[in-house]
Amino acid sequence: MDFALSPKHEMMKSMFREFAEKEVAPVAAELDEKSEFSWDLFRKMGQLGMFGIPYPQEYGGAGADYLTFVLACEEIGRACTSSAMLLNGQNSINSGPIYRHGTEEQKKKYLVPIITGKALGAFCLTEADAGTDASNQQTTAVLDGSEWVIDGTKMFITNAGLADIYIIMAMTDTGNNSKGISAFVVEKDTPGLSFGKKENKMGVRASHTAEVILQDCRIPRENLLGKEGEGFKIAMQNLDSGRIGVGAISLGIAQAALDESTKYAKERQQFGRPIGANQAIQWMIADMATELEAARYLVYRAAWLRDQKKAHSKEASMAKLFASELAMRASVKAVQIHGGYGYMKEYKVERLMRDAKVCEIFEGTSEVQRMLISRAALT
Repeated sequence: MDFALSPKHEMMKSMFREFAEKEVAPVAAELDEKSEFSWDLFRKMGQLGMFGIPYPQEYGGAGADYLTFVLACEEIGRACTSSAMLLNGQNSINSGPIYRHGTEEQKKKYLVPIITGKALGAFCLTEADAGTDASNQQTTAVLDGSEWVIDGTKMFITNAGLADIYIIMAMTDTGNNSKGISAFVVEKDTPGLSFGKKENKMGVRASHTAEVILQDCRIPRENLLGKEGEGFKIAMQNLDSGRIGVGAISLGIAQAALDESTKYAKERQQFGRPIGANQAIQWMIADMATELEAARYLVYRAAWLRDQKKAHSKEASMAKLFASELAMRASVKAVQIHGGYGYMKEYKVERLMRDAKVCEIFEGTSEVQRMLISRAALT
């Protein structure tokens, strides 16, 4: 049993780290402070082919495996969580449904621009009454001749208002619960599509979040994604992949927290010696380092299972749950190790702690992951 990354994976990891250190890290704090989406980073990542890592070359992708994508999320996540969220979205939830369920025409029209960095995507599932209970969709889509007419409001949508292509979940059969949900592709300039206010968030502030509003929004009949009634299945399948990405981003946050803590513990002097000489600090660092290794194997294994085309829903939930909660624990400990300095925005750990929290919430809360894991264990 070999736990080492292949030489190719090591090379890719080094490349992602170099990009993160040279291009992402220097602007991360400023983007967070201004709560500003970086079109510059979007273009640079697109030019490097980072938005199509696990997709075939025939669609403009890199033709790499999902583990390579995980390594990218981890390394970018060490530098800037918001940028890693962009990377994760473009490679998974914003593109996966089109790749897996779209027609060839839909793939050429929508998938290719997303994964080549020519277009920004958005995945629209969450509503005011459909968060954890994602099946409780109130947005409707009614067929009117050759057009679907969509009405409803989506909330907490990443890239809303900035994105060019929106994947929308809507009820096409209101009396059939989750089996009545269908998926659609809506272009930004479609009449009837508008956007609410930008959310003022605690963390991942350089990732744009807003409402998506659909009022008598008419799209061509051929913009149905997959078959009618398959929307919930498409969404849940999509979240499996997204959860692995969130797990990888969480690894990056936890690694950054550990890096900052060990550096500070060696430099900070109290009572005539580095604080790293104190057992209280040593134990916090030991716990962070140990749990990080465990989380890394969970995330990498989930990615490997996906690459092998094996069942990985339970493993994706395990990876997301453990890694995201570790990111929160590690970032809190990092702030504690930094003491009063850790509470100040001049230090990176303050941003890490704010960013880490969302990893326990989106793509399914920790409570949802525990529900899914226990259901699999009890089956």
